[in-house]
Amino acid sequence: MTSQTLVIKSTAGLSAPETTNQAFTVAAAAIAAGVRVSVWLTGDSAWFGLPGRAAELELEHAAVLADLVELIIAEGQLTVCTQCAVRRGIEQEHLLPGVRIAGAPKFVEEIMAPGTQALVY
Repeated sequence: MTSQTLVIKSTAGLSAPETTNQAFTVAAAAIAAGVRVSVWLTGDSAWFGLPGRAAELELEHAAVLADLVELIIAEGQLTVCTQCAVRRGIEQEHLLPGVRIAGAPKFVEEIMAPGTQALVY
């Protein structure tokens, strides 16, 4: 494991499958390379923290989103934005095991840590 951390903010949902899948694909590639990864689900991406929702996204010639979500939960950190969760009626007990809800202060803390790179999709 490298000392580098990659924080990815995914803002898109089912209406932008390529953008959405790209965020998760980059996260999975970073995990495979030994990079610590934290993915933040904001906007319509917040839905992918719930059981079964990632399976709704289908994109030809792309990795299966549900598999990518599973990998990120197992090997990294998956977070749903607090405000995004509230707007959608999502509560902690609705989320997949291992997914957390956290707000902007935690996001800022993560992206400002030494050795961290951040991407927004």
